[in-house]
Amino acid sequence: MEIFNHDSNIPFLGMRKYSIAIAIFLMIASVVLIATKSLNYGLDFTGGVSMVVDYDQSVQIADVRAALDKGGLDHAVVQSLGGTREVSIRMQPKDDKTATQTDGKVNLDTISADVLKMLQAARPDAKLKSRDYVGSEVGAELRSDGTVAAVFVILGIMAYLWIRFERRFAIAAVATEVHDVLVTLGILALVQREFDMTVLASVLAVIGYSINDKVVVFDRIRELFRLARKAEPEEILNRSINNTLSRTIITSLFTAITMGALYIFGGPVVHGFAVTMLIGILVGTLSSIFVASPILLWLGVSKTDLMPVTKENPELARRP
Repeated sequence: MEIFNHDSNIPFLGMRKYSIAIAIFLMIASVVLIATKSLNYGLDFTGGVSMVVDYDQSVQIADVRAALDKGGLDHAVVQSLGGTREVSIRMQPKDDKTATQTDGKVNLDTISADVLKMLQAARPDAKLKSRDYVGSEVGAELRSDGTVAAVFVILGIMAYLWIRFERRFAIAAVATEVHDVLVTLGILALVQREFDMTVLASVLAVIGYSINDKVVVFDRIRELFRLARKAEPEEILNRSINNTLSRTIITSLFTAITMGALYIFGGPVVHGFAVTMLIGILVGTLSSIFVASPILLWLGVSKTDLMPVTKENPELARRP
């Protein structure tokens, strides 16, 4: 199945000055947004009150959320705990006007009583099973661990591509991965979408998804370089993008449809994951087409870099 002609010749590399300029602008704008507006960290990163509520009969998560919304706690996170009768409720103390004492300490008794009152107004069989307060120190550690995880993923990708292809491909891939992550985070900061653990998982998934598109294009570049005799690097790179364009668009389209279905039918808990993936799919697809190959051309990739090293060609082994 093809959307675009396999042998089409859309001059993507001819637009490289504009595409690279736009990519750099988006990265700078994203850094500014993250630095000024910051990400809207959720309870996973800021800490808060965690409660477990038990019901005598089965309860729907939507009904629990509706009861809390009616009581004024519209930012609480409600999740099922492996069954139909137990639910976990997480919230920030500031969401409850009476939660904080005059000395700034959190009043767990007041919070749990208020929440239980809201729930029992809708379902009298609601009972408090446990309650706890998670400090911001845990959230800071999670943010740090998430940053380290993203850095290690990108470095691992760079090492893999350096071994599989050549160092210029690794550099181009890492540059575009940094672009994709920064722009995705910048958009999240702009719209102030809540950033929790599911969104962090989605950002890591975006990194993996984005590199998949680029590896397909890189494979085609290597193949065409080895088959062509006199073609210029710009021609090879442009032909590779055109050859893989249908595959890139179709893969992105169907993944986006899946994320759309997840957003519509998956419930509020996975909304952040689905939205972040949709943003990442769009950004990653565009960078695979308009950013990765221009960087390769700028780095000076050529046919000699991709030819197998043999005893008959010892000079290839010495090429940097």
